[in-house]
Amino acid sequence: MKLYQIPEPGAIENLSLAEATDPAPGDHEVLIRVRAVSLNYRDLMVLRGTYARGHRPNLIPCSDGAGEVIAIGNKVSRVKVGDRVAGIFMQKWIAGGVTAEGSREAGASALGGAIDGMLAEQVVLHEDGVVHIPEHLSFEEGSTLPCAAVTAWHAVVDFGRTRAGETVLVLGTGGVSIFALQFARMHGARVIATSSHDEKIHRAFAMGADATVNYKTFPEWQLGVLEATAKRGVDLVVEVGGAGTLPRSIDSVRFGGKIALIGVLTSGEINPTKLMGKSATLQGIYVGSREMFVAMNRAIALHKMRPVIDRVFEFDQAQEAYRLLASASHFGKVVIRVG
Repeated sequence: MKLYQIPEPGAIENLSLAEATDPAPGDHEVLIRVRAVSLNYRDLMVLRGTYARGHRPNLIPCSDGAGEVIAIGNKVSRVKVGDRVAGIFMQKWIAGGVTAEGSREAGASALGGAIDGMLAEQVVLHEDGVVHIPEHLSFEEGSTLPCAAVTAWHAVVDFGRTRAGETVLVLGTGGVSIFALQFARMHGARVIATSSHDEKIHRAFAMGADATVNYKTFPEWQLGVLEATAKRGVDLVVEVGGAGTLPRSIDSVRFGGKIALIGVLTSGEINPTKLMGKSATLQGIYVGSREMFVAMNRAIALHKMRPVIDRVFEFDQAQEAYRLLASASHFGKVVIRVG
């Protein structure tokens, strides 16, 4: 079979196509013919060598992929041959909240970082580390779910407890933010979106955003958010921004509101007194459990929601897919079709 490896981190050109023997599943494992893989900013960090966990030589990258089960181990009971599945981001975070021990174990099972990922024609995963993808989705659409969608669901639903009539602020128009927009609208919330491109702003409006702010035209974009909420502020901020966005997110949130901190580039000096004075909650969000993934898929299936894909690349165009991701010009997800 063919697969991609990262012999050493660095430039996108370091992503190398290789061949390996077809794998076989153990007793509790499933063999998946991967049909599609989607990219996250984390995958770019892993390739460049800037990810906090460090680098494993010849790592197979990418956490997100979907495909068809083509063989199962003797003791597998959760799936059968022919099932359409996706791998979960952290193979050992099945359910429950975050603990120190559980976080270490889950983090050590993260696909495409701590362990080999999905950018291969075939992969073997433990049966507990896969979920069925909604029937109405293609493999390409299903591949977008494990990281970006689950992270957005965790932020908007599990942490945010978003209800009809509330207001959610999403920063930018990458994968997590677009999923957050869709889930917030699914729950009857108003959405304010930021972007630096008018074309993306128009697309966000078309998807149901109630207000938008161009942060390139209006660098003090938090003022636009406050204006759009009659000075009240938003109930939830999905904070996936770059350097310097967190202080403005604190300005944008209402008294008693919530900020879901996701962006790995977020930095800048913050004012803890302002956060305390607003009695606002700031919580880190790192993807989510299989339990969250399954609940999210039920909602996606019920509402026939479709992920937004900017472009699908072929398997031999993997480096080009990474370049599009690095350009930050995409809207939604970037996908690689495997087979």
